[in-house]
Amino acid sequence: MQQIAKHIHFALGKAKKIVIIPHQHPDADALGAATALFEYLNNLNKDVHIYCFTESSPKLHFMPHREHLKIDPEIFTDFTNADGLISKPDVIIVVDSGDLRYAGVYEHLKNHQATIINIDHHITNEHFGHINLVIPTASSTCEIVFNFFKHNHVLINKKMATSLLSGVLTDTGNFTNSATSASALAATSELLRAGGDYTHVNDAVVRNKTIPTLKLWGKIFSRLTHHEPMKLTYTYFTQADLVEHNLPDSETEGIANFLNNLENTDIALILKETSDGQIKGSLRTTKDGIDVAAMAKKLNGGGHKKAAGFTMPGTIESVLDRILTASK
Repeated sequence: MQQIAKHIHFALGKAKKIVIIPHQHPDADALGAATALFEYLNNLNKDVHIYCFTESSPKLHFMPHREHLKIDPEIFTDFTNADGLISKPDVIIVVDSGDLRYAGVYEHLKNHQATIINIDHHITNEHFGHINLVIPTASSTCEIVFNFFKHNHVLINKKMATSLLSGVLTDTGNFTNSATSASALAATSELLRAGGDYTHVNDAVVRNKTIPTLKLWGKIFSRLTHHEPMKLTYTYFTQADLVEHNLPDSETEGIANFLNNLENTDIALILKETSDGQIKGSLRTTKDGIDVAAMAKKLNGGGHKKAAGFTMPGTIESVLDRILTASK
């Protein structure tokens, strides 16, 4: 990692215009990595912006520099600097995305002249960057960014520490899932010493569920069904469920990881109907001999061996039938 980290540091040092891209519908790991990098580059007086294909969840608005996130794709062609001059970015950093389609920027970047830096921890990463810092054994992209800073002797301040802590905390399921490792805990310890606000992060992304949220979770849990041949337990929710409870999709975050607590279950699956009519699936397992990333890959998705996802057209019923039929 050290050699690649030095290479990235050198490229960023020469860059004049930089865009950082977390994946669409960014989670705490994607936005945490993006905002920590923004703070670092902003302190170097770099002309830097964060672009995302979609808005972020209100739950993540506590993160430093969240207000700098832009959703206008003109940033890739008409980049206005502080002096009012227009130019294109010469370095683009994509974080926490296995491919540019998942990031929502494939069409914008497929012929772009910028140097693309790819920082990620998904085993299904396509290594699409000119420089790829991809470490599948890392707990999170934020852990990789933390080590990038360490290898380059970058001082991690309180803002950076809080952003990075957010990603490590959520991608390890608050230090309960298989991503929890000695290196993740060591990084957490250093981030806390650097001023990372664990209580604030934990309150924002783990605790403080509302009554309407728990009622929605209850409805989703009431649909739990076990498929014995695969030892697969699944459930689902629809856009109508969100409307009924007057809640955004972000209020369902955490359910997939919670299903890891089920007994007699090798694979947990939650399906959700997206606002554009597709079906998004989240797969989880705690079993060493099962690779849910391989399952997701067959459905044009990806992820980690024990936590993966996919998005595909169809209905809840048709997608579920495809998954269950494939097991026969």
